[in-house]
Amino acid sequence: MRRILIVGAGQSGLQLGLSLLAEGYEVTIMSARTPDEIRRGWVMSTQAMFNDALQTERAYGLNLWEDETPRIEGLHVSLSAPPGERALSILGPIDAYAQSTDQRVKMAAWLELFEERGGTIHYQGVTTSDLDGLTTLGRYDLTVVAAGKGDLVSAFDRDPSRSVYTAPQRGLAVAYVHGLELDPMWPVPNVGFNAVPGLGELFVIPSYTLSGPCDILFWETIPDGPMDLFKDRLDPAEHLKITLDLARQYTPWVYERAANVELTDGRATLSGRYTPTVRRPVAELPSGGLALGMADVVVANDPITGQGSNTAAKCADSYLRSILAHGNQPFDRAWMEQTFELFWEGAGRAVTEWTNAMLQPLPEHVQQILGAASANPTIARRFGNGFSDPNDFQHWFMAPDKAASYLASVAVE
Repeated sequence: MRRILIVGAGQSGLQLGLSLLAEGYEVTIMSARTPDEIRRGWVMSTQAMFNDALQTERAYGLNLWEDETPRIEGLHVSLSAPPGERALSILGPIDAYAQSTDQRVKMAAWLELFEERGGTIHYQGVTTSDLDGLTTLGRYDLTVVAAGKGDLVSAFDRDPSRSVYTAPQRGLAVAYVHGLELDPMWPVPNVGFNAVPGLGELFVIPSYTLSGPCDILFWETIPDGPMDLFKDRLDPAEHLKITLDLARQYTPWVYERAANVELTDGRATLSGRYTPTVRRPVAELPSGGLALGMADVVVANDPITGQGSNTAAKCADSYLRSILAHGNQPFDRAWMEQTFELFWEGAGRAVTEWTNAMLQPLPEHVQQILGAASANPTIARRFGNGFSDPNDFQHWFMAPDKAASYLASVAVE
């Protein structure tokens, strides 16, 4: 039986570990926190997982909140131009629903499920020095690093050929709330994407948390701009007040829904920023051991396109298939690099290029697409479905000539 060590207990690490257990592997996970500590902790992310990613969870019976979590039926894109006035509205339904589950709920339960299904968990933090020892003891056939924050990330070198940015492109501010009213223009669960050109974006994501269904209010702000008010961790009540004050000023159609809003719990806020970065997939430790990085350890995109958890799930699925196909052969550097490249070409490249593009002022051809989508349901639906499969964007969204060809084709339907 092959022995796999996974360092990190987030979406990618736990999904890979649970999937490998089901396939008969001996799996050990190292988690910095226990399930109870996770449940009592601060919110960790936003997440709206679309059908392609959700299917990778369903394949191994990991969709434990399918019935409780709101079923997101599409995206409602609004443009605030000038700030405070809605100049454009796009209703983009999707073919299969999306869902968002608070990672405090999901990761705590998945850790417990992992132990129930026979996996081994060590509850301890891991440093680069620890990793060095773990990879050279000969105890494990493969070591995978899935801890996208902290010291371990530095063991993986930045890939300058695939990393466009050298500084954070957005400040991030999250609040989980109860009491937000439904979108009156589309009174079903939908992800609201409210762009304020040159200043930032407000996302509204129906979700499920420790106390039941909720919504996530998520500001992305241009660094050092007038919205960039969350540089330090604020008292949760102050964080929510600023979140709503910005909505009142820049996206009043969201603020009008928030008369009865309150935080879901005392640790329902999150703020921070990071530089979008692609790293090389193999860490060579001082003693010569090798570790394979996965998900946001090696592909850390800005959350403007809502793809973090989706990419993590797809990475877990891709790595799983590579491990299964490799049989009893050694997990050497060549295999690790090939495994990452399969994921990169299958999912990583498209989502990275699309996300990086969305962080910039929208080019004319994208403005034309969005303008056409506001009046053409076919275009709006294709845009919405692209959040499940971003590979589709390269065929019509990313290049002026392809956009013009597509728009011409739907104009004559």
